[in-house]
Amino acid sequence: MTDLYTISELAHEFGITTRTIRFYEDEGLLQPGRKGRQRIYSRRDYVRLKLILRGKRLGLSLSEIADIIELYDSDQGETGQLASFLDSIRERRGVLKQQRADIDATLHELQRIERRCRNRLKTLS
Repeated sequence: MTDLYTISELAHEFGITTRTIRFYEDEGLLQPGRKGRQRIYSRRDYVRLKLILRGKRLGLSLSEIADIIELYDSDQGETGQLASFLDSIRERRGVLKQQRADIDATLHELQRIERRCRNRLKTLS
């Protein structure tokens, strides 16, 4: 692995579009250098992009991801970042569990309604 990357190399490496990378740059999550008009991404940007994509897969907002990344650069370093990340994971898990409970309740209700409709159809036949 090199220490410098082009936008195309990062897009290929992570299976995303260059537009996505530019969006994260516009949001201030990545800060590439420039070589003329070409963006040059550092190892730091590579790691940040990896964290951004991991956070997105977990369902974190860009704001939450930015907070976690900023903690890494602060005096708290990796310890603060990991503690914050664990808090985000716990919160996300709670949201997902609630959504699962809501979905289960809805499926149960649909099953009950379907059963009543089928029974009613039998009586009408």
